[in-house]
Formats: sequence, C-alpha cells, structure tokens
Amino acid sequence: MASRKSSRATGGSPSPGSKRETKHGGSKNGKKEGLSGSSFFTWFMVIALLGVWTSVAVVWFELVDYEEVLAKAKDFRYNLSEVLQGKLGVYDADGDGDFDVEDAKVLLGLKERSVPAQPTSPESEETVQPAEKSYVEPDHKTADIELEEEIQSVLREALHSQPDADPMVDDVGAVESESYEIPALDDYVADLEERVSDPDTPGDSEIMPEDAMEHYKEDRVHEDYSEDQGIESKPTEDDVVIEPEESEKPVKPEDYSDDVQVGKSEKETEQDKTEKAKKKKKPKLLNKFDKTIKAELDAAEKLRKKGKVEEALKAFEALVNQYPQSPRARYGKAQSEDDLAEKMRSNEMLQQAINTYDEVVSLPNVPSDLIKLSLKREADRQQFLGRMRGSLVTLQKLVQLFPSETSFKNDLGVGYLLIGDNSNAKKVYEEVLSLAPNDGFAKVHYGFILKAENKIAESIPYLQEGLESGDPGTDDGRFYFHLGDALQRMGDKEAYKWYELGYQRGHFASVWQRSLYNVKGLKAQPWWTARETGYTELVKSLEKNWKLIRDEGLAVMDKKQSLFLPEDENLREKGDWSQFTLWQQGRKNENACKSVPKTCALLERFPEATGCRRGQIKYSIMHPGTHVWPHTGPTNCRLRMHLGLVIPKEGCRIRCAQENRDWEEGKVLIFDDSFEHEVWQDAESYRLIFIVDVWHPELTAQQRRTLPAI
Repeated sequence: MASRKSSRATGGSPSPGSKRETKHGGSKNGKKEGLSGSSFFTWFMVIALLGVWTSVAVVWFELVDYEEVLAKAKDFRYNLSEVLQGKLGVYDADGDGDFDVEDAKVLLGLKERSVPAQPTSPESEETVQPAEKSYVEPDHKTADIELEEEIQSVLREALHSQPDADPMVDDVGAVESESYEIPALDDYVADLEERVSDPDTPGDSEIMPEDAMEHYKEDRVHEDYSEDQGIESKPTEDDVVIEPEESEKPVKPEDYSDDVQVGKSEKETEQDKTEKAKKKKKPKLLNKFDKTIKAELDAAEKLRKKGKVEEALKAFEALVNQYPQSPRARYGKAQSEDDLAEKMRSNEMLQQAINTYDEVVSLPNVPSDLIKLSLKREADRQQFLGRMRGSLVTLQKLVQLFPSETSFKNDLGVGYLLIGDNSNAKKVYEEVLSLAPNDGFAKVHYGFILKAENKIAESIPYLQEGLESGDPGTDDGRFYFHLGDALQRMGDKEAYKWYELGYQRGHFASVWQRSLYNVKGLKAQPWWTARETGYTELVKSLEKNWKLIRDEGLAVMDKKQSLFLPEDENLREKGDWSQFTLWQQGRKNENACKSVPKTCALLERFPEATGCRRGQIKYSIMHPGTHVWPHTGPTNCRLRMHLGLVIPKEGCRIRCAQENRDWEEGKVLIFDDSFEHEVWQDAESYRLIFIVDVWHPELTAQQRRTLPAI
C-alpha cells in the first residue's frame, strides 16, 4: 500500500520507511510476540472500537496500515460527535485526548503507555489573553515560548517564500489526491508550517526593478483575477501591477542544500538545525467550544482539502449559521471563499474572503494563533488585490495585538515600503533591530532603505550581515543585487562574489545577466546583430532615417528642452543625463509625439517596438563628464537598440558584460540590457542617441500579448 502523509507528523510517529519494522516490534512473520500481555477484554474493546477486520489485519497480516485504520475510524466518527468528544476518552492511552490507532497499539502491547501532558486551564482556552501573554497556563511558559516561536516561523514562511517552491503547494488551495487522509483539525495546520508560495498562485510577489530602481514599491508585484477573464478591475487604492503568466517564472534555483552560507560556520549551521528541531509544536486553532464540534469541523475541512471547494464552503457556512461564535468555523469559511476565488478567478469572491478573515478576529475567545493566521492571510490577500493601504492597516493591527513579535513588525515595514513610505519603514526596522540586533530580515531591508537614500557605504554591512544570517525572507535576489551594486560603487571587487552566490542560489541567470524578471529558455548573449534579432526591417528603417530622427530631436532640444527629463534612477556616479520618452510600456505619449511627428509615424510600422510593454522608445542625451554605474535592466524579455545621432569623435563608450563598443552616427548597436552594462562620456561635447526597445525575438505572440508591463 502506498505510504500516506501521517496525520501525526509532529508527534513522533515512524517514517514510512520504518513502519514495517515498528508495527510488530521488528517481527515480520506474523507471530504473537507483542501480544503476550494482552487480555481478552482488551482485545474485545479494540475489536469493538476499530472493527474486527482492522484489528486482525493490522496485527496479524499487515494488510492495513495504521493510517488506513485511523482514516476509517474518522469516517465512522463524523456522525458520533458526542461519543467522540467524551465517551472514548477513557480509552485514551497516549494522552492526546482521543482514542486512535496509537491508543490501540498501547492496548495491544505494541507500544508503551505515555504519560499524558497536564491539561490547560479551561479559562485560558476560552479567553483571549493580552497580546504579550500566551493563552495557555503560566506553568507552561517554556511551551508557550516555543509555540510563539513556531507561529512566527509559520507566518514568516507564509509571506517570504523561496523561489524554488513547489508550485502546487499552498496553505489554502492545495487539492489533494483521492487517497488523501484528512488529519485531525489541530493537525491540519502542520501543512502551514511547510507552506511555500507559488509564483503562479495569487498573493505572491515577483521582483521588477527597472534598471536597479530602489523604490520597493516598484519592485513588488501583485495581481488580481480580472486579467484572466477580461473583467474590468474595480478601482483600488493603489496602481495595480499584474503578476506574470505561467510561462514566466523566476530562474529555478540550483540545489545548494549542502552549501554553507557565506559567513556562517558549521557550528552555527548545526545550531540552526537544533533551533528548527525545537520549533515543531503546532499552532492551536480551537477554543474550548470549537473542540466540542471538532468532528463537524473536520468533516468540512476534509472537503476543502480534497478540493471540493463549493461543498466545503456550504459546510462551513452551515456551521457558521449554526455556531455563529465559532472562530474556527468562520476561519474555514474564509479559507473556502479564498479557495473558491482562486478557482473562479473572482476578485469579488476574494474580497468576501478578506471580509470573513476580518470577522474571525472580531469574535470572542479567539485563540491567539488563529488571530495571527487570519490577519496574516487577510493582509496577504489585500496585497494581492493591490490594496496596499488596507493591507497596511491590517498589519498595524497585528503589531498592536502582538507587540513583542518582531516578525509582524518586519511585515509592517514591508507594508510601508509597498506604499513608498520609506521613512516609516526605516523607523520600524530601527525598532526591530533595537529589540533583535541579529534579525537578518530587518537588516537586509534596513540596508535596502539606506542604499535607496544613497548611503552606499552604510548600507553594505546591513545587507551583507542580513544575507549571511540565512533568516527567512533574506535569500532574495534584490538583496544580492543591491549588495553587489553597493560594493561595485565602493570599488570593492567582492561584488562579484555576491553576484556569483546569487547566481548559484538561482536568483540570476548568470553572474553578468542579473535581471530578476525573466522568461526561461530565451537566448542570452550581451551583443546582437540585426540578422540575429530578425528585426532587420526596423534596423534598416532607423539607419535610413537617422537624420530625420536626429533633426526632430535637436529641434526639441532647442525649443522645448524641458521635455528632456533628468535620469532619476540613481544610476549616475556623476554628470548630466536626460531623456525624452515617446513610448513607455507599450503606451504612446501623444503629447511627446506632437513634437516629433515624423519619428513617431516612422515607428508606428513596427509593433515589435511600439508594442513592447517591457520597454521604452526615447531620446537620450548625455553631457561630458558623465559616468553611469554598472547596472542591469529588469527583464530578459527585451533587447535594446541604440541609434547614434550626435556622437563625438572620441571619449564615449559603452560596455556590456566584458566587451566595450563605440557608437557611430547613423548606425544601430543592439545589446541585451539584462546583462551588466556601463557608460562613460568623457568627450568635449554632448552625445545624443535614440533608444528603441524591442521584444526578445524568441517570445511567442501569446507571450507578447499577455506578459505584464514593466
């Protein structure tokens, strides 16, 4: 029989590979060595409770494994709620509060009886304790601390997932196979402890810095469901950026599980393993009342876990109507609405789920862990819909309720960054670091903010120490990107060590090609010829009409110089560099084109350029004494053409990867700006070029239509 996921994953049950040995104390011949101490009455009770065929098969012939027995028992007990909640308690031999297969093992002499843990106080289960206190008895403070640490880990992982996540795993949307065994309700949240985010599922974030832009708001991507169905989006509080389609995913990380992180000793790594081993306690989601309806909650949850979303929602709605004060029933309703929103691709249903998550928190006697999970998920779903300010309010509520938990403060800092409020984000991370000086997540974000303020030298130790910590949420391409960039600007060759590590960790396509928003499998090389691109007609047209393009640009410089806007992406070490944009993200700037009508008319014939929603078409003027730092563009989905218009005889050059080239008037240079490139203008007069971005030639027509704009 195929092994199943154990519902007691954290309770010390044997692994699938060891079950055969442990079932009979190591004996495989079906003899009765383990049964000598069993009484007739004991056998009678086991037969009565688990069924004759189950007991015989389990003990004698190995025809049924323990998980199957437990599944049968649970299927049977859905209609025996009263019996489940008390009558079988007297046969609880292993102290877990109910009768199950583990108890049968004890009664049959196959397992030693365990000493039951001391029960928690009824009052502590019913009452929501003050934020800084655990909701269990003070006598169990050590357990409380471990529980709170576990919750922090669960929730942090839920938001800051790694890019190599299994795309089919999600805490609310996973559809199990028909052989799935529903765990006990308290156990189901073990799934949350292993939750990872999928780039294709809602609520997750991709990274889209435009030429190393350091505005966190621009790096973060969210989505709603309207894109897939052609539904008109309702106005949101913030501009919504659409998440990538399935064909576009981050570069898959290589397996570096055996690597020792930079700056971490083997001793520290072992300590990390020890700490993780301690954090195995599961969050508690049931208050005293919900424990009395646990079987009914389990039945509804089973439907949800099997992907029967509509049935699950009906079941939880019935429970909410019957037990309106049940926090767990309402949380299940919210999760089912969440799942249904994903299935239907419905923004309206998702908003309903958000509202229900919020209702959970307003009920009386809600367990602290359930409050945390509900608010966390609510904030995540709000971000998915682009409601960053609403998400910020939710995160503020979390921090107010649990002020001692730095993980929630860290998330609040991200919330501020997402609305462009770096000042408040900085204050939050300063507070976190005052409470937890070694918090790696706070360090990388604080370093990120310092670098955005152009405090390059100050940002480096925070970014570096944060990455070295290995804390959840730190192994992010942005931080490798910005640490390397900061080191480069300080003239430190250690930059390429971090770029190399970022490449090894799967964040970059190569040490030189460091775009963070890529489509896999596209041809990658720094320099291209017109023939290689397939856009020979466009290149010929640009080179044939270069003087027309030049003259219209010069006329704008003479009469409307204010249309040339200074580069504002913090890419210049020094000098004067301005641009006049005609198309941005595939959208024509009608007012700008009125100043250069012939140039715009010429370009209208080439949709590979005007329709490139991941690029621009613009004039670029650079004055003497300018140096542009080494940098990379955000995506490998475009190529960049430079048409020389006014080029000094010497002193101007561009490097892409490891090769330098010069511009020529009337000639087009083509390069992939997802590779590192750098520009020097040391001539005695200005340099004017015309920049045309085009789709990467290997992108399909479907991808060009559906890839979100950058």
